[in-house]
Amino acid sequence: MVTSVEPTSEQRTDRARLSLATEAARTLASTTKTPPQMQGITSRWLLKVLPWVQVSGGAFRVNRRLGHTLGNGRVEFVSTGAQVRVVPAELTELPLLQGYEDPDVLRELADGCVQRDFAAGEVIFEAGSAADSVVLVAHGKLSRRISGLYDSEVDLGVVADGDFVDDRVLAEGGSGGLGERSFSLVSLTGGTVLTLPRDHFRTVLERSPSLAAHLGRAADYHAGRTEAGEAEIELASGHRGEPELPGTFVDYDLAPREYELSVAQTVLRVHTRVADLYNEPMNQLREQVRLTVEALRERQEHEMINSRDFGLLHNADLRQRIHTRSGPPTPDDLDELLATVWKNPTVMLAHPKAIAAIGRECTARGIHPGTVEYAGRPVPSWRGVPLLPCNKIPVSERGTTSVVVMRTGEQDRGVVGLHHTGIPDEYQPSLSVRFMGINDKAVMSYLVSAYYSLAVLVPDALGILEDVEIGR
Repeated sequence: MVTSVEPTSEQRTDRARLSLATEAARTLASTTKTPPQMQGITSRWLLKVLPWVQVSGGAFRVNRRLGHTLGNGRVEFVSTGAQVRVVPAELTELPLLQGYEDPDVLRELADGCVQRDFAAGEVIFEAGSAADSVVLVAHGKLSRRISGLYDSEVDLGVVADGDFVDDRVLAEGGSGGLGERSFSLVSLTGGTVLTLPRDHFRTVLERSPSLAAHLGRAADYHAGRTEAGEAEIELASGHRGEPELPGTFVDYDLAPREYELSVAQTVLRVHTRVADLYNEPMNQLREQVRLTVEALRERQEHEMINSRDFGLLHNADLRQRIHTRSGPPTPDDLDELLATVWKNPTVMLAHPKAIAAIGRECTARGIHPGTVEYAGRPVPSWRGVPLLPCNKIPVSERGTTSVVVMRTGEQDRGVVGLHHTGIPDEYQPSLSVRFMGINDKAVMSYLVSAYYSLAVLVPDALGILEDVEIGR
């Protein structure tokens, strides 16, 4: 008995086909291919906006006038449970204590600090009250305020973690009356401050000849200096007759900072069989080198932002760092940031999420920041200064980040990139691809190296808005 089997629908279709199937035709066709794509390639605006300075000797020295750091740094604390204590050595961040080294005296001063926890909206002290203590901010944000001329309140800026307020009270005479606070200090968030009472400081001073001698030297050293700590240049102007003109000279810093070129390197390995046989239509070695170079350039920009030795975020002067008033980046905060680099700011850099947060805050106020054309393309801007995205600026787990503004170029005493061109086997400026040989497994090795650094010529060339909240 013969059983018949009905043909499937695919078999019926094959019998009915009158031309070559596309699947079969593709076996004879050439495929159009793209070069290998890399998602990690970003715009790398920082590398584009910086003027690059040739560093022939591997190091770049920034000479400045002889100056003195006014101690306008930040104080660090330690906590045990709810108790907060200032690290004794950190008290040398106060201007008059900078350089003082007696650990016993510093410990005694730290032991005299009084802790105060506060909630948002509390008045820490009022304008006109006795200036009887230094306030050290362990945690939280506080606003300095004064009464304006027209019955309005004027905001003098925000102080936050590590800042200190009214350190001038330590310099007042021991028998003289206390001065008055020139502003009020009001908390914007909850937090903790420590106060170093003036009376306790005077008591320690009376028992410590070394502290008294140090304060005398510090007062003499600070006399006749500019706000930036540089020695005044004596000049005369607007005089009549023949007065005796002052003599002066400009001294230089005896220990100027030197920036050494950093390096990012990797060893690229390619099998000779791949390089010999699989080079059509694209050269395998060339594509391997291209992607490796892209990764090195990405690492280069990351280091120029985040390196503790020379990166922008860690090398801004502490007086050039400001905090947001309330958390999100408001137009007021951006204006205050621009004021830190008020002499011809070139660009602002921010994480894309920070730029989005800036847009939200501006929209909430009915403000349209606008755009400018930069490098041939429209980009967001603030007050005409380009606001460029940079995903290398980190965002913390708490959803905070920073916004950077800078002035660039040697002529403007700004921020410059450092590199060394003309190196052996140079592939791009200051980047080389050097053949290292072939091992006994027929694998070729190439050393890929990029040399770079970054220098801030004067402190007011770089400003940073810190603790920018992007989630609200």
